[in-house]
Amino acid sequence: MKLLVTGGAGFIGSEFVRQAVDKGYETVVVDNLSYAGDMERLKDVENKIKFYQSDIQNEEFIRHIFKTEKPDVVVHWAAESHVDRSILDATPFINTNVRGTQVLLDAAKNSNIKKFINIATDEVYGDLDETGQFYEDTPLNPSSPYSASKASADMLGRAYQRTFGLPVITVRPSNNYGWWQYPEKLIPVVILKALNNEPVPVYGKGLNIREWLFVSDCADAVFEIIEKGQEGEIYNVGSGEERRNIEVVKAILNILGKSEDLIEYVKDRPGHDYRYSLNVDKIKNELGWEAKVKFEEGIQKTVDWYLNNMDWVERKLKYLKEYWEKVY
Repeated sequence: MKLLVTGGAGFIGSEFVRQAVDKGYETVVVDNLSYAGDMERLKDVENKIKFYQSDIQNEEFIRHIFKTEKPDVVVHWAAESHVDRSILDATPFINTNVRGTQVLLDAAKNSNIKKFINIATDEVYGDLDETGQFYEDTPLNPSSPYSASKASADMLGRAYQRTFGLPVITVRPSNNYGWWQYPEKLIPVVILKALNNEPVPVYGKGLNIREWLFVSDCADAVFEIIEKGQEGEIYNVGSGEERRNIEVVKAILNILGKSEDLIEYVKDRPGHDYRYSLNVDKIKNELGWEAKVKFEEGIQKTVDWYLNNMDWVERKLKYLKEYWEKVY
């Protein structure tokens, strides 16, 4: 089986690609290598994949890739993915997440693919209070420009399935964390700031709740969906590991042996969602999948990875510091 993986040099996409190679899939990767893409994530498998550098909005080249490679399955990870950046400028999110997804769907529509795995996010549902969960049939109610663009891509995929019979399956994972994450998201930011004994920024009072899914579990779930998932279906992919942001921050500081005095509460993010929580009965009961990595294990693995790969992180710091000044 041949996989065409978009965004395969990104944080989650690269984990998926590494697992795909280990599982023996023929793997073709498309990535435009933006600030968040990095071929270093694929260094262990680069001789075992075929790679195309392209923006997914490049209609002509995307059609060429489909025609040349004739993939059996498309796994669409490519996306602009950071809420804070979408608040600063929504344009790249609309271009990549909506227009780029349309280009891929059109190319797939004219190819003989078996499945199109459209990766969405739990953020398309909006947010919850202290109780309740999101089910696959919960109405979409996105809050940020990022989540609105992902909801659009989500709905586009489902529309192409209904209108054109394209074999689209929609996947809505919860917050991923783990190795190789670009240091603009909460967990790597806390690790880097704490290691440098700099103030660790926490939005509001840090009471917002997220469901944390280790990156290897997320990729593993998508393989189960490729093998067993049904066309036209939606699958939530979550861990049940809910934590307040402040709890995550304190857990990292504890692992690093750093004082909680480093915590600096900053002005809250505009439109900040309070809580996400996914009901995963469907993927568990229909496909037999469950997350394996508990938060305590995953956060330790994550911190250890960053400590052992600071050379990679330090190469990002110049651009990170400019960005941090804008959002914090």
